[in-house]
Amino acid sequence: MSGVERIRAAFRRAKEESRAAFMPYHALGYPDREGSLAVIQELASVGADLFELGIPFSDPLADGPTIQTATYQALTQGTTVADCLAMARTLRKQGVEQPFCAMSYYNPILRYGEERFVQEAAAAGIDGLIVPDLPPEEADTLEQACRAAGLATVYLLAPTSTQARIQAVAARATGFIYLVSVTGITGARQALPADLVDFVARVRRHTDLPLAVGFGISSGEQAAQVAAIADGVIVGSALVRLAGDEEGLARLRQLGAELAAGCRGGSAI
Repeated sequence: MSGVERIRAAFRRAKEESRAAFMPYHALGYPDREGSLAVIQELASVGADLFELGIPFSDPLADGPTIQTATYQALTQGTTVADCLAMARTLRKQGVEQPFCAMSYYNPILRYGEERFVQEAAAAGIDGLIVPDLPPEEADTLEQACRAAGLATVYLLAPTSTQARIQAVAARATGFIYLVSVTGITGARQALPADLVDFVARVRRHTDLPLAVGFGISSGEQAAQVAAIADGVIVGSALVRLAGDEEGLARLRQLGAELAAGCRGGSAI
C-alpha cells in the first residue's frame, strides 16, 4: 500500500472498532537517538495507531516550551534530517508497523531538497508529511512529489480558520486533516476548549477525510472527550516531557496506555 492508503487504513480500522486512532508525537533525537527509538517502541506496544515523528528545527514556531526544549536538545546533539530518516528506517527494521507522519517545518525540507526529501522519506518508511508553516497555496511542488511517492500531505486547521480556508484544506489534504484544538502553541492543558465540538462539526461539513485533534491533550479523560467527536487523538507535549524524565520509559508507557484506553472510551464519528 502507499503511505496515503496505510494512513487511511489505520483510521478505518479504528472506526470499525468504534474508537478513535491514537497518534503520539515524539521529537526524534530526544533525549538521544537510542532514547527516541525506545520511546517509539514503547508507545507502539501500548496501542499507538499512527506516529507523528518530529524533525528538529531551530525555530519551531508552533511548538510550546516542552517540545522546543526537546528539539533544541536534539539539535545540540547534532541530529539532522538524514539522522531522522535513518531512525525511521531503523524503527521499520525493528518491526514497528504503524504509519509514520514526519512533522517538519518547511525550511529543513527546502534545504534538503523537496524531491530528495520525499523520495528518501518514502524509502525510509515515512507515510505522510505534516508541515505546519507551509500553506496549501504554496505547496504545489511538495504535493506533486508526495503524490509521486504515495505520501500523504496533512494540513492544519485552527478554530479561527475561515470557511474558505477549511474548503481549501479539505480539497488538497490527503490522509487526514490535523485540527489544532486551540489558537496558540503546543502544550499540555488542564481543560479542552468549550468550542471544540463546534469546530470539529464545522470542518466535518466540508470533508469525509479523518479528522485528528491535537494540542493540549494530556490525559486519558481528555483523550476520551476528543475521541467522542473526532477520528484521531494526537498527543505530544505530555509524552515528550516524560521521555526526558528520570523515571524514564515506565511513566511514559503508563501514560501511553492511559491515552490509548481513552481513545477506546469514545466513539469516533
